[in-house]
Parts: sequence; structure tokens; C-alpha cells
Amino acid sequence: MPADYQGRRADVTANDAVNPIPLLAAALRLTAVPTAVAVSRMFVRHTLSRWQMEEQTDTAALIMSELVTNAVRASGITETEPKSWQITAEHVIGIQLRALEASLFVEVWDRSEGEPVKKNPTLEATSGRGLLLVDALAKRWNIYRSPVGGKVVWAELPLGVPVESPPFDQDHAPLILHPSIRAPRGPVEDQARTALFEHLMETTASVAAASRGNDAI
Repeated sequence: MPADYQGRRADVTANDAVNPIPLLAAALRLTAVPTAVAVSRMFVRHTLSRWQMEEQTDTAALIMSELVTNAVRASGITETEPKSWQITAEHVIGIQLRALEASLFVEVWDRSEGEPVKKNPTLEATSGRGLLLVDALAKRWNIYRSPVGGKVVWAELPLGVPVESPPFDQDHAPLILHPSIRAPRGPVEDQARTALFEHLMETTASVAAASRGNDAI
């Protein structure tokens, strides 16, 4: 089954129709199990290749891996090989990539309300460095709390130049995933979809408002 994919110019209001804001976005809902980490990296590589942003792949994939790892620990199943009967429709995370203006956003939703904690691991520790890496690699990161519940942890990477919609090759191979890793349809999958879309629209609307303000000066 192909991954969700979308690339488009976003017209937030009628006033933006004359000067549309270039926006690229791709999102996917996954089962919250450890294999979601590797799948999220595949998603980053596939999407950024399609967007012709390969130079951002390594950093974005590393950040996505860390955020997904935290999301699985917060709301999923951490056993390496969970049994099928252990996985329910509540074990869902949502991942999203967005390119807007001169920034690339890496976003991960999980149903836990708990805030991720940045730790200070010892040199001998084998884990606990996730948010330290995100802090070091990203321009900034934060948490968006959606009215539908859960949280979106997001990180922003600079692109250097404003994004433009690339010419899409219709023959580009889709990302094929095993059905078991895709989150089943249901209330939690809807939460993930809605929360990520809300954050997308909120951010895009802010950029549109700033752009209109700059044009008025």
C-alpha cells in the first residue's frame, strides 16, 4: 500500500490566490512499535528525494528517528517483536514533513500528553541523547498541543533559500509499506491526521499573514 503523499501550493485565503505560498507536505500514520523508527527514515529519504532536497536527508532522518523513538516510548509498544494481539488501534503515531518558505519541518504526533524531557546522560549511557541531538541539529524545536489531544513534537531545519514546488515525475515509485506498520483507521488515527493538519494550517497561515504584512510595507 503506498504511503500518503502530497505536494502542493497552499492557498490559505482568497487574498493569497494572487501570490500563493509554496508548500510541500507529506504525512503518514504508523503503528507505534519499534519498527516505525526505520520506516520513518525510509519515509524521509523517499519524500526528500521526490522534493529534490537530498542534501537535507541525513539530518532530517536522524531527527525523525529520535522523535519517533520518543513517541513510541511514550505511547506505543517497546518490545522488539511485539505479538499481533498486543497491538491495538490506540497504538498510533503520526509523522509529517513540510517544506515552507526557507524551512523544513519534521513533525511527530503521539497520543501522550507527557512532555519529552531533555536528559543529561553519562558518557557510558547507551540512550537518553535523543533530544540533545535534536537540540544540536535543529534551528529550533517545540511542542504543539492540538485540541484533539496528544502532542506534535516538531523541529525546524533551515533550507537556505525559499522552497519552490518542484516538477513532479509521475513515474516516481511510491513508498511501499507492509500493511502491519500502517496505523489502522480509527479514532486515534483520526487524531493523528487532524493534529498534524492543524499544525500545518496554523503555521502556513502565520507565514501568509507575515508575507502580506511585508508586502504592505
